[in-house]
Parts: sequence; structure tokens; C-alpha cells
Amino acid sequence: MPATSRRQFLALAAVGVAAAACGRATASAGSGSETKKLRYQGWAGQVTLPELAEDLGYFGDVKLEWVGNTISGPQDIQSAATGQIDFGGAFNGAVVKLIAAGAPVKAVISYYGVDEAAYNGFYVLQDSPIRSARDLLGKKVGMNTLGAHSEAILDIYLQRNGLSPAEIAKVEPIVVPPVNTDQSVRQKQIEVGVLGGVLRDKALAAGGIRPLFSDYDLLGKFSAGTYVITNRFLKQNPTTARTFVTGVAKAIEWTRTTPREEVIARSVEIVKKRGRNEDTAALKYWKSAGVAETGGRITDDEFKIWIDWLVEHGDIKAGQVKPADLYTNEFNGYPAAAATAASPSPSRS
Repeated sequence: MPATSRRQFLALAAVGVAAAACGRATASAGSGSETKKLRYQGWAGQVTLPELAEDLGYFGDVKLEWVGNTISGPQDIQSAATGQIDFGGAFNGAVVKLIAAGAPVKAVISYYGVDEAAYNGFYVLQDSPIRSARDLLGKKVGMNTLGAHSEAILDIYLQRNGLSPAEIAKVEPIVVPPVNTDQSVRQKQIEVGVLGGVLRDKALAAGGIRPLFSDYDLLGKFSAGTYVITNRFLKQNPTTARTFVTGVAKAIEWTRTTPREEVIARSVEIVKKRGRNEDTAALKYWKSAGVAETGGRITDDEFKIWIDWLVEHGDIKAGQVKPADLYTNEFNGYPAAAATAASPSPSRS
């Protein structure tokens, strides 16, 4: 794996040790009453599932407290592990690394995934000479963060197309904020840009770029990332945790059963109401959350693929973690077999 990923892993390991120590020191420090406030980080110009769930009235008296934005899943779950926020979300491989490093957190619900409508593509200019994996040698690939979903998918693509570890190391993944990725490709600051969701579709609508490959091409439909909460928080606030997880599950199913135009309109309304001076233009391209399982329930397979990948690259040891150690569906009150059932009617706020 490239040196950047190894540095990312070491950073996650350090956070894991610090978070584990913090968790041991404060595990019994609760006041006995459950919190009704959940601190979190958002994403500029986007509406997260918890934000949607709150707006739909699915959290009841539990309220979200926005503390800022992020563009990095690993950073988000690190902040959750160390108690700076109450929940954070990331690519499942990053969750595996954090927990393997000793962080006392548990994945509680899937929140994004990959399907035919929601996927991350690796894009180049229309006239780019890059046509194959081998053409990426010496090229810059822009993505939102290192050591997470996009870098893992890039690595799998290069491996499956016969590149050796030494050759893979010659491909340079670099961090580019998602809102700037399309522009960076067009200005030739990078040769390849990873684009997903509304930002991808907005870029494609403008023309001039084409896909090299996507995570859907490689792996098909799957849930890719989960929200994590510390074990301490789950122990001290089980009712609040259940309200949060079940509310997010309801929001996932609401997006499946609600006309796309209504989901988009609701998202635009949420962004305008929160008053963060954000552009809502990209929201009209929303299509799907991509979560595979009903209500975001987590399965062993969603972690096993990344455990195997990390073991293969020497980042964790075989048997160091098992999928069942990483997640719980205990707090998800959404019926497991309700894939086609209508989601509960939301309340307007």
C-alpha cells in the first residue's frame, strides 16, 4: 500500500490508543440521565441522513448540534472516538482500522453505499490518453481523503488489472476537496478525479469528462460506510442511541419510498433553513443513498471484504478482528423485513 495509506493507518492507530485510554477513564462518569443532544460534523452543500431524519421528525426530542464540516470519513470517526463529537461516519475499512487500533467504538448503522445510481467513479478528461490501469503510473488521482474508500477501490482496480505492488506505489493518490475535484481535473491539476453522488452528476452534465471505472463496476451493490458511536455512549445513553439509529433507518427507507423530486426538495429546504451560506445547485442530481440492507442494518460481509484487504496488505493481522466484533444492530428498531413497506409519515418542522 502507498506510504500515504500507511501514515493514515498509523494516525488511526494513535487515535485508537488515545480513545481507548479516554474510554477507560470516563466509562463510569455518567450522570445517570441520558443526553438529548448529539454533536456531529456535516458536509458542505449536502444533507446527511441524520440531518434528514431530524427534519422529518424521526428523532423526537433528541436534537443534533452541528460543530462544523468535514470532507474526511477517517477524521470524522477519529473525532467520534475521542469524544469531540457523538457520532461519526466513514468507509468500513477505516472503521476496521480504527477498532483494530483499540478505539472503543461500535458501528451501529450503514449510511452510504454503492448501487447503479449511487457510486463513485474515477473520471478523466474526454481527450485524456488514460484508458487502462497501467496508464495511471505516475499520475495523480484526486480524492476526498487518503486511507479510505476511494484509495481502497483504486488499489483493488490496480491489483485486478495486474499491477505489481511496486507499480501501484507509482500511482499518486492526493487529497482534493470534493467540491473542487471536477475543476481540478478540468484545469489539469490532477489527471483523475473521484466523483460521487450529486457532484458526479453535476460534472457529467457539464460534459468534457468520461469514466475510467467505478466502485460499482468492481464490486456491484454493497453498503460501504457506517456510523460509529463509542461503547461508553451506547452504555450510558441506550435510549438516545436507539432513537438516533432507528431515526436514521427510517430516513433511509423514506428516501427509497418517496418520489425523488420530493427528496430533493426537502434537502434544498433543509440547506436553506440551516443558513450556512451553501450552494444548493448540486442537490438536484441526488438519486440514491445506496444503502444495500433494509434500514441500514449491518452484515458481516460488509466488513469481511475490508478485513481481508487490510490483512493482505499487512495493516492488521489475520484474526485480529472479526466482523461480529465491529458492529451491532441492537439499537436499530426498524423492522428487518420491511424493505417494501412504506416509511412512517414524517412530521414537518
